[in-house]
Amino acid sequence: MASSRLKYLSLGVLVFQTTSLVLTMRYSRTLQAEGPRYLASSAVVVAEVMKILTCVMLVFKEHSYSMRALNSVLRQEIANKPIETLKLAIPSGIYTLQNNLLYVALSNLDAATYQVTYQLKILTTALFSVSMLGRRLGVYQWLSLLILMAGVALVQWPSESPAASEKEALSAGSQFVGVTAVLVACCSSGFAGVYFEKILKESKQSVWVRNIQLGMFGLVFGLFGMLAYDGERVKESGMFQGYNTVTWVVVALQALGGLVIAAVIKYADNILKGFATSLSIILSTLISYFWLQDFDPTGVFFLGAVLVIAATFLYGYGEAGPQPQQGIGLSRLTLQQQLNGRSC
Repeated sequence: MASSRLKYLSLGVLVFQTTSLVLTMRYSRTLQAEGPRYLASSAVVVAEVMKILTCVMLVFKEHSYSMRALNSVLRQEIANKPIETLKLAIPSGIYTLQNNLLYVALSNLDAATYQVTYQLKILTTALFSVSMLGRRLGVYQWLSLLILMAGVALVQWPSESPAASEKEALSAGSQFVGVTAVLVACCSSGFAGVYFEKILKESKQSVWVRNIQLGMFGLVFGLFGMLAYDGERVKESGMFQGYNTVTWVVVALQALGGLVIAAVIKYADNILKGFATSLSIILSTLISYFWLQDFDPTGVFFLGAVLVIAATFLYGYGEAGPQPQQGIGLSRLTLQQQLNGRSC
């Protein structure tokens, strides 16, 4: 009974995390407020700072709240191992790019379209796992990837109604920018996630220490990107311009979401994760239509969404069978990537 309650609690947490991050980010990027809108590059930097501080606190807790032990671990695992630390520069830079792209995508796409299209990260993760880790996929998994591509293609299929055509003509540019951002984010998510898995398999370092290393590079890359693209606006109004309660919620969800995943992942099997993805897509669609009012669903969209949901379940079903022991597994990795590919 207790195990069953934990499973349902895990389902609720996964759905809430996945849906709330996307919807609040979309809302924050379309909210009409006085003054300048907050800088996405600034939000990425603040999220990195939160991640680093949180992971440092977790390492501190792991060592019985000993400041001496914390200093020793950070010095030995980071400062005294520069080569190991530098290995994290590649995935960290890609994750920083990905985080910025997600803001671009949700500034130009409604939450429902984004949610469905972003499931292509399953495809990119699978392909990079096959090519970089030599992982084998079953027949069900390959079939699910084909269904996934068909579903995403249908979601992007243009509507033929006059009203929709007029709206589409006005927003064609932003739609293209949004879809391009999602596709690049999916590719970067797949590559960086598999690369990070490969590094984790080759070392015995704590995952929290690895995330501190990721965060350090992410902070440097994020600051560089913020100054390069928004330097003038930062000089004029500061990096916290346009911040409000919603902005801080978005940053907190993006920074700390991985901790939620880490807490519930052991209770979530493949079927549960499939339900979480499906419910998240459905909730995003309903809230986009009734609350944000930036989405007009069509029959083709619903068909595409059903195919994507079916592909998610089929992929999990294929993975549930006997698999060679080659790392942390695609489903867990994909779930991590849903929160920027990171454990925290």
